[in-house]
Amino acid sequence: MLKYIKFFTASFLLFIVFLNNVSAEDILTWQDCIKEAQKNHLDLISAQEGVKQSEASKKITASALFPQISSNAAGSTAKTSITSSGSTTNKTTDTYTYGITGTQLLFDAAKTINNVKAASENVKAAQYNYRFTSTAVRLRLRTAFINLLKAQELLKITQEIYDIRRSNLELITLRYESGIEHKGALLTAEANLAQAEFEISQNKRALEVAQRQLIKEMGRVKFSSVRVEGVFKVSAAILEKPDFEELAGKNPSLEKLIFQKNAASFGIKASEANFFPQLSGQAEANKSSSHWPPENDQWNAGLTLSLPLFEGGLRLAELSQAKALFNQAQANERSTKDGIMVSLEQWWAALQDAVETVEVQNKFLDAAGERAKIAEAQYSLGLIQFDNWTIIEDGLVSAKKDFLNAQANMLLAEASWIQAKGETLEYAD
Repeated sequence: MLKYIKFFTASFLLFIVFLNNVSAEDILTWQDCIKEAQKNHLDLISAQEGVKQSEASKKITASALFPQISSNAAGSTAKTSITSSGSTTNKTTDTYTYGITGTQLLFDAAKTINNVKAASENVKAAQYNYRFTSTAVRLRLRTAFINLLKAQELLKITQEIYDIRRSNLELITLRYESGIEHKGALLTAEANLAQAEFEISQNKRALEVAQRQLIKEMGRVKFSSVRVEGVFKVSAAILEKPDFEELAGKNPSLEKLIFQKNAASFGIKASEANFFPQLSGQAEANKSSSHWPPENDQWNAGLTLSLPLFEGGLRLAELSQAKALFNQAQANERSTKDGIMVSLEQWWAALQDAVETVEVQNKFLDAAGERAKIAEAQYSLGLIQFDNWTIIEDGLVSAKKDFLNAQANMLLAEASWIQAKGETLEYAD
């Protein structure tokens, strides 16, 4: 009696520990993962800072269009030694001054204006770079989510397989002890059970790896045990064939390159403006005297016209560089658009294949399940041999795994299709 009490006590304690582990797990939906990634993912933070840098760069460039005003204040003491008729006289002179200076650009053949326009295009390019980063983050996050969802489901399947293998072993053991079955069948059943136990341990480790991957893609600092909730389905709307040309034109990776090309075109105009003179006006007002505060007023105003005559081909080289940059951006735009078109075709076809594969594998699973039920009954009655029965059982095990793999591959194909369309992290599928 005491033996049974100890057994049930230990079982109860294990059950309590199991409940604590379950309650400690953070259960996440896909939307939960998106919200965390939006706030914490380092790639998104980096891309957002890139936008801020480009905005600041535009302000820096535009500042040249406004008056440049500065103030100054200075004080100095000078000592002069004068020698006359063998005697030396020291004279000390104090000088104090303060004032204000202003400079205004009047003409530079629109060089600065074109630089500002180029900077504006670079801001837009940085904004689309953020969107492009968001599409990449979404794909990685969705992949991690699907992998964890699959790992959870696979752990259930391997437990079911273990239960099947254990039941089979019990049946074969009875038949072996009765002299109906040979020892090879018994050893095979024991090996199958050992394989099932190994796969449970293997999938538990894979589950932890999938959890860590998802934690990383959400941007969490510390690892914690998580579970995800989701279904292996895709929306019917996403299976409709779209206009690939229209989708390609809206892709953020292409939009980024378009704005970079526009910036390069303004860079050519800015380089051409270097061949024109630059005109600016200056004005200065000061007060100075030998004591503080200074009392003597002084002011001046004027114009400055500058045009370099020889710089060793510097400006020609800068113009050549600007044109090459534009041609490069133009080629990148065309190449990227062509690549996006191919990618859209490939992933849409892959998604259709994946959806149809799930339907086929589901039929195989139904057939394998029905065959396994019939074969088990036939084997228990001695109507079929062990070798035939175990082949059917193995077919059921494979069908379960193949169906799960097909479901996961369908979701992964959907995620890649969404990424190929250029949808960002906020996209709700």
